[in-house]
Amino acid sequence: QVQLVESGGGLVQAGGSLRLSCVASGLTSSIHAMAWFRQAPGKGRDSVAAIDRSGGNPVYTDSVKGRFTISRDNAKSTVYLQMNSLKPEDTAVYYCNADRIVAGRRVDYWGQGTQVTVSS
Repeated sequence: QVQLVESGGGLVQAGGSLRLSCVASGLTSSIHAMAWFRQAPGKGRDSVAAIDRSGGNPVYTDSVKGRFTISRDNAKSTVYLQMNSLKPEDTAVYYCNADRIVAGRRVDYWGQGTQVTVSS
């Protein structure tokens, strides 16, 4: 099993920055990709950014390209999301995600979420 704990959320004014962290514990050596998702009130959970096991090949949803940066430190079992030039529409609960391949099947793990609120 894998446990994920996010931190770093909070209230920030538009144009500001926040850095989210997600620390993994448990069977961390078998984690494949890690990602950040977000869920705004009344909406579904959407992918924000993802990064592969090597820490390369980051991918971003269009709305955050050029503003957010995902990075990963495997030695610390941690994934980060640096968020700059924040906008009110970035307000959401942000969730960390990790996946493993178990018996040939992908298994996803989720953190409890951290609230990000951007005021205008």
